[in-house]
Amino acid sequence: MNRLTGSDGAPALAILGPGSTRLVKELDRVFTGWGVTAGAEEISAPPLFPVTDLEKFDVYTNFPQLAWVAGSLDLTDDQFKPVDGRFGPGAVTEARYGLPHATCYGAYLFHEGNQVADDTLVTLVNRCFRNEDHYGGLRRLASFQMREIVAIGSFEHTQQVLARFTERIQAFAAALGVDLAKVPAGDPFFRNDNGRALLQKLSPVKYEFQYGDDLAIASVNTHRNFFGERCGIRLESGEHAYTSCVAFGLERWLAVLTEHFDGDLDAALTAVRAAADPS
Repeated sequence: MNRLTGSDGAPALAILGPGSTRLVKELDRVFTGWGVTAGAEEISAPPLFPVTDLEKFDVYTNFPQLAWVAGSLDLTDDQFKPVDGRFGPGAVTEARYGLPHATCYGAYLFHEGNQVADDTLVTLVNRCFRNEDHYGGLRRLASFQMREIVAIGSFEHTQQVLARFTERIQAFAAALGVDLAKVPAGDPFFRNDNGRALLQKLSPVKYEFQYGDDLAIASVNTHRNFFGERCGIRLESGEHAYTSCVAFGLERWLAVLTEHFDGDLDAALTAVRAAADPS
């Protein structure tokens, strides 16, 4: 069931049925298991953060087109009642909270101001929100779930984690019979940092695993020490921590598997379980 549509009329929100919910939960169990087996500790983050927290990551500079905010309402005056399914701009008295478009922010804010081990690993899942210029059902939603495995520590650790999970993603997709292309992509985190922007041009810092024409269902991302500096996360040596993350868009995986198995969600669920545990 969809309640919101984009400017192109495509559904932007979805309520998943029982079969789809079972498949999404199983996918999340698999990806969470990969992280925990590798030594990750699971944490839970809220679905929104203070604007001041997201602002320190240049979210509103680098991703203004995606941003959603949440604020309190002043409904004491009848003129501020919803009309045609929306509140007018005067009804919102303030917007102190931002809705994140990526899950990993919670990991950096959790460790803000802390000293961490060189091989710290965290996993978490959260609702992400994106004000896209167009939507496409489960392939592109305004609100969706993203599971991430986040490495914090030495640069070597962050790169080893990405290499390990790149292999896991490719092997898992192959076991499912799903053809994924590993494609370099831009990473706007560094637009305001000339040094990191130059390094990005010399060596890509983001790779997407794409299905079909352009649907990215997972990615591996190097942030260097961007988040370590912004959150004051340090290593025992005193150096700012490096970070990287592996991200899985759960509804996008659902869309791909639903298509790949011709809508047979039970067959898709069986295949996921078999691919996750080939023994």
